[in-house]
Amino acid sequence: MTEISLYHLTASSVESALPKLLERVIDSGKRALVRVESEERVGIINSILWTYDQSSFLPHGTINEGRAGSQPIWITEKHENPNKSDVLVVLDGNETPDLNDFERCLEVFCGTDAAAVDLAQARWRRYTDCGYTTTYWQQSSEGRWETKNSV
Repeated sequence: MTEISLYHLTASSVESALPKLLERVIDSGKRALVRVESEERVGIINSILWTYDQSSFLPHGTINEGRAGSQPIWITEKHENPNKSDVLVVLDGNETPDLNDFERCLEVFCGTDAAAVDLAQARWRRYTDCGYTTTYWQQSSEGRWETKNSV
């Protein structure tokens, strides 16, 4: 069964936290699928991964670059897994009907957005009610991740 982690951002934006989470996925030898809400958002995340740090690089692609099978990170707004990812990273509150196709799911949400927090709380309850192993991570004021008991 898929292991689910919810990441509650309080000290940084999704755009600044995402590359660090993806670095951890890649460093663990896994592949990631980043699911966003729209084609426009695919372009934004793609640009961020190209420019977030001049001293490092996260290999990734989108439908525009193609060759999904050779991309360790794939960014899409669709319910697909063309690069055979192990880890699903969900942004923008997307639904996850294919959740069980992945070893892990990382749901990342902004703590200053009340609607995003409400959605995360509802999903947390649904996941635990369905028997998934769930972990809730919240950023400290310094930006470090700390486990909490619930959303």
